[in-house]
Amino acid sequence: MIGKLLLLSVGILILSPLKNHNAQDESKIIEGNWMIISAELAGQSLDESLKDARLILADGRYTFQNDKGEYKLSTSEKPKAMDISGKEGPNQGKTFLAIYELTGDTLKICYDLSGKTRPQEFSTKAGTRQFLVNYKRAKE
Repeated sequence: MIGKLLLLSVGILILSPLKNHNAQDESKIIEGNWMIISAELAGQSLDESLKDARLILADGRYTFQNDKGEYKLSTSEKPKAMDISGKEGPNQGKTFLAIYELTGDTLKICYDLSGKTRPQEFSTKAGTRQFLVNYKRAKE
């Protein structure tokens, strides 16, 4: 019995740095200047109203138009999670729970603008405050 516990403990210690390494890698890969390619709020398309907006992610901080704050990734959750905290601008003092998916130069984020729950899927429905955005990495 002690041997099995020791083996399990060693396995956890070996895998822990790998888990942290993946989160660190993803936090660097997600950094950049992101252009909106599509967006919807509560089931309604917002493509034209946000076509020139940019999301900038760097060092755990974000800038979106006149809004600035911090974000934290959780790569161990399924789907991957993001917590967003407004520090300056219209979302100052607010926290938004989100999920995200990063595939190459495409980033999909589904936010709950009510700040109450984390979305469970990448979709929006009428009567909710869920905001789904598809971004493409800007070529500089």
